[in-house]
Amino acid sequence: MLNLVHLKVLAAVARHGSVTEAARELHYSQPSVSHHLSRLEAATGAKLVQRVRRGIRLTPEGELLARRATEIVGRVDAATSELAAHVGLRTGRVRLAANASVLSTIVPKAARALAEAHPGLALSVVDRHPVEALGMLRRGDVDVALVFRYAHAPLEDDGFRLLHVADDPIHLVSRHPDDSVADHRDSPWIGGCERCQSELTAVCARHGFAPRIDSVCDDMVVVQALVAAGVGVTTLPGLALRAHRNPEIHTTEIPDAPRRIYTATYGDPPDPPATTALIEAIARAAAAEMTPRPEDAPVG
Repeated sequence: MLNLVHLKVLAAVARHGSVTEAARELHYSQPSVSHHLSRLEAATGAKLVQRVRRGIRLTPEGELLARRATEIVGRVDAATSELAAHVGLRTGRVRLAANASVLSTIVPKAARALAEAHPGLALSVVDRHPVEALGMLRRGDVDVALVFRYAHAPLEDDGFRLLHVADDPIHLVSRHPDDSVADHRDSPWIGGCERCQSELTAVCARHGFAPRIDSVCDDMVVVQALVAAGVGVTTLPGLALRAHRNPEIHTTEIPDAPRRIYTATYGDPPDPPATTALIEAIARAAAAEMTPRPEDAPVG
């Protein structure tokens, strides 16, 4: 009886014309590929491959069976994908890593839409800075990372597949209306985490000075309270201000300095159905969240 694994091996050898390349594609060892071919020949009673000077080639019988094997394997893979799409969205879970500003704005909308469309699918969420989120994604600890990159930072994929879902403008946060970054050349500044401080420094550098960072905090509620108390000024992304806004602060959007928000996955496509469903829900939620609202107008 023909074995599906043996047929997959034969189809891979036919595609590549090489045991070595077939082994690489299938993540098998070369001896394992040769073993599967030998077992298939024994099962069929036909000589399927020939050794030649530069490797191997299929016999006419091997070519015939390889064509059928490719068709059979393709149909089985399609059936498996269809079944996964049917079952995978009725049960199971999908895991997301993201930072606080999107977790408090975009993600709840996406989670609600996902639950309504696929009530059997469980979503688990963890709060992580983009660097840690991508590390979890690479290790397989999460299925999707929702991350940001600053507009002037290079976009390095490093094996990740990134889908742009929104641009999040950066705002100067102070106690006075109509302030500009340049107005606070000599003011004390409140910086975020070490990674985020580099962007604050870059923003100020574009206005001709280096900020004096006297305080450090990565909590958007605390930062706004400190600004309201006169401890210093800072910058915050628009999503952080949508999630929480202290009535005693004033904000001014900084031109040409948005954070670009991406969903990130890792590995070769296609993604599992549950992952795809989450990404689609995030993209729709991001579009809805970034629609201007009257309450988002600068407070002056």
